[in-house]
Amino acid sequence: MDGGGRELRALRGHQAPGEFAFVHRVHHSRFRILSTRFGSESRFRETLVSLGERLPKGIGSTLTIGLFAVTLLFGLDRGGHIHSFLEAHSDLQEEVLRLAGFDIRSVTITGLQTLNEQDVLTATGIEPDDSLPFLDADAVRERLVALPLVRDVTVRKFYPNALSIGISENKPYALWQRDGEVSIIGLDGRVIGQMNDEAFTDLPLVVGEGAAARATEFVAILDEAPDVKPLVKAGIRVGERRWTLKLTSGLDVLLPEENPSEALKKFSTFLHDHKLADKDIVLVDLRYPDRVVLRLTEAAAAQREEQLKAKAKAKGGPA
Repeated sequence: MDGGGRELRALRGHQAPGEFAFVHRVHHSRFRILSTRFGSESRFRETLVSLGERLPKGIGSTLTIGLFAVTLLFGLDRGGHIHSFLEAHSDLQEEVLRLAGFDIRSVTITGLQTLNEQDVLTATGIEPDDSLPFLDADAVRERLVALPLVRDVTVRKFYPNALSIGISENKPYALWQRDGEVSIIGLDGRVIGQMNDEAFTDLPLVVGEGAAARATEFVAILDEAPDVKPLVKAGIRVGERRWTLKLTSGLDVLLPEENPSEALKKFSTFLHDHKLADKDIVLVDLRYPDRVVLRLTEAAAAQREEQLKAKAKAKGGPA
């Protein structure tokens, strides 16, 4: 029965598990005027007196004390005193929950490949006297994600006393060179560790400020030109806007800021059609949509200049 004289009943049957519906039944006869129901004023007073005699002794004092207690609690809550009390006695709450069987008795960690289980458990910050209900799962996740080798974390509570932690490790994805030092970075661009193992020499190499965060972009550009990819030694991030490819032959390929993949595909065709690998070229500039600019080596440039002079002289032009 609710405050308006309505009966509340849970509907079973076709309801899905965990869902509830209620039927509201209104009894209008209960809202009739009392003087009409009791007939006369004198009978109404007699009825009130009779009801008062049936009430338990001391009910007035009890109600007064109850009202005072509710008022006091309301005032303490509005003033923040209850919250302060709970914070000051948090250890007491933890102790009560542990005694009730909500202490953390097992922590299951899955997904570890490189990380050590004990190191992960230490990084969670979970104390022996913590209880499961008061454990901040989001805070545990944030502490674990802060580890360089961790890419993602899931933390789940299983009541009354079990915790499950799923780790997705940040696997070595590329190498990043900055200020002369080479570091191993993960898929998210974070540094995992210093490059001191030859096992990682085949990873893509990106160079320059901001290059680590865009390593996935660099790899995606190379994947669009599989013929060129094996020839690339490193990708140099220029002005945090575009890439310059350093080929193993020493050739530099300047990619445009817009549509670098399309430009590299064009370079792949140009590379084979004009046999650039056999020419004395040190730079290919693909930043212009309507042309390709080539730069010769100093020796080739000098030889080219002499050839042009000789050709001009043969035509009777100035030497």
